[in-house]
Amino acid sequence: MRLSFLFAIPFALVIASPSFAGVYSDTKGKCLVSATTEQDQIILVKWIFSEMTLHPAITSLSSVTPKQRDELNKKAGELFNQLLTVSCRRESSEAIRYEGATVVQASFQILGQVAVGSLMSHPIVTEGFAEFGKNIDEKAIIELSK
Repeated sequence: MRLSFLFAIPFALVIASPSFAGVYSDTKGKCLVSATTEQDQIILVKWIFSEMTLHPAITSLSSVTPKQRDELNKKAGELFNQLLTVSCRRESSEAIRYEGATVVQASFQILGQVAVGSLMSHPIVTEGFAEFGKNIDEKAIIELSK
């Protein structure tokens, strides 16, 4: 596996587009999800968030420091290594052997979606999203169906 491929994995965690999922990559994805704890998922979500705040459009909304980002990169990298080479070693090996190296990206995409979904389902976050509804013109939306 080329090292440059591994650097593409961060993008897989936040891209929600469907991808090919064979039997081995499905098994690997399930292993990744079951092998992560709530704390692991929090590490992933914090890491994803810290990387997203690098975008110039939202940099001013975050106070993530370079030191915090470095620490999150370290923790996410350690978690990635643990999951890929220890916790889900057999599943990773079989998926790569039979379906190619792209299954690493696909299965971590699944894990990223589960971690973000867990964060989004927290009651406080749900309430925050509900505030958005106060700014929707329901009458205008209803008119669309007439």
